[in-house]
Amino acid sequence: MSARYVIILTKSDKLLCYLTNLVSDTLSPLRLNVGFIVAQTAGYSRDFPLDIPQIHLPPDLSLVHLTGTCRLTRTPQGLLLQVGARAETDAECVRCLTAFFQPLSTEFTELYAFSKRHVTDSGLLVPDDFHIDLGPLMREFMLLAVPISPLCSPDCKGLCPVCGENRNLVTCQHDTAPGDERLSVLKDLLDKPST
Repeated sequence: MSARYVIILTKSDKLLCYLTNLVSDTLSPLRLNVGFIVAQTAGYSRDFPLDIPQIHLPPDLSLVHLTGTCRLTRTPQGLLLQVGARAETDAECVRCLTAFFQPLSTEFTELYAFSKRHVTDSGLLVPDDFHIDLGPLMREFMLLAVPISPLCSPDCKGLCPVCGENRNLVTCQHDTAPGDERLSVLKDLLDKPST
């Protein structure tokens, strides 16, 4: 049994989706019915605003406050998709190990071709049922936007290497602890003005 999705556009043109048959499939607000765009002439375009409070993109990405715009434009070769999106995801600061919401933003353009003759390197074709699921593309491009070393703030002080306290929250006496006495000669050389 397959799920049937229906796209509803409210007066404010917010993208909403609901499942017409109760099945085990999960609801995907990033699934767009593009059949009416395929029937238009080349040059026709339609904007789909995104405003999704929370979404999980399997298998490993959860986003909150996903906002942006998806523009689909009918071309002779297929449907040109242009997306600009912003969201936040759970992250852990590499300095202080505090959990925080990492802001993400992405922009991408892809072509969903009508035939294999016009397929681009991404290999996307307009599905036979004219329903495009943006979930896999959104996951891929949002994961690329996640920084390699996420920081809760640019001036994060990190953890104390002696006691392990978060230096952003607590000032411990280890901050002013003297260094290794054996290195004091090098410190004197660094502090001495050069002539």
